Amino acid sequence: MKTDFETLKLDEPAEHVLRVTLDRPQSANAVNTRMGVELVELFEQFSLGPHGLRCIVLTGAGDKAFCAGGDLKERKGMTDAQWLAQHAIFERMTRAIIACPLPLIGAVNGAAYGGGCEFAGMCDFVYASATARFALTEVTLGIMPGAGGTQTLARAVGERRAKELILTGLPFSAEQACEWGFVNAVCEPAELMPRVLETASRIASNAPIAVRQAKQSIHRGLQMSLADGLAFEIEAYNRMVSTEDRHEGVLAFNEKRRPRFRGV
Repeated sequence: MKTDFETLKLDEPAEHVLRVTLDRPQSANAVNTRMGVELVELFEQFSLGPHGLRCIVLTGAGDKAFCAGGDLKERKGMTDAQWLAQHAIFERMTRAIIACPLPLIGAVNGAAYGGGCEFAGMCDFVYASATARFALTEVTLGIMPGAGGTQTLARAVGERRAKELILTGLPFSAEQACEWGFVNAVCEPAELMPRVLETASRIASNAPIAVRQAKQSIHRGLQMSLADGLAFEIEAYNRMVSTEDRHEGVLAFNEKRRPRFRGV
């Protein structure tokens, strides 16, 4: 797995857990073309295999910004063609992150504006610092959210709230994000990463095939009718019956010990 990037910092703070840090603190971790390319390179790898990982955490460098959105300094002076070419990279990045088969937890440690808010929406769930602020401000710049924001926010907070937030471009607090269902928990700044890593480690201790199948069943099932979702769930379930982890889980329960899952 490729781990050497210019705009991303990777480390494994717990067993089977990868932490991905958006690492452009001098620009409030804003997304430039290089970061978009590197996020594509990183996340598309997981479609080919988990690389020994069981959970991913996404956060930002520093303590003020998670991600300030697209790098408008880089975009200054772009022709329409250059803008569209860059955005094609961002579109592929969005699909790669949302399609990641491994659980992805957002650790929003500061401002998450524009594309930063959209990054939070791409995650499976989010914990946020009490100092975090969110906004989708694109309409104030003559554009609209284009990295999933109109879709992920509406699915999390509902159509009416999403319309209010996107059409006004107004910021909202971590507490509001939690109240509305966009964020799962709000933590004091010093407690954010320990809380996220505790949850990531708990996920990583579970059967990895089961976790990945459950994630896909939830995500895809919500895009189907109930009947089709139930059918998809059973297909996902049946793939685990013959796994060694399923046998190990039952054996460990009966032997009153912790299971030793190997992802096979």
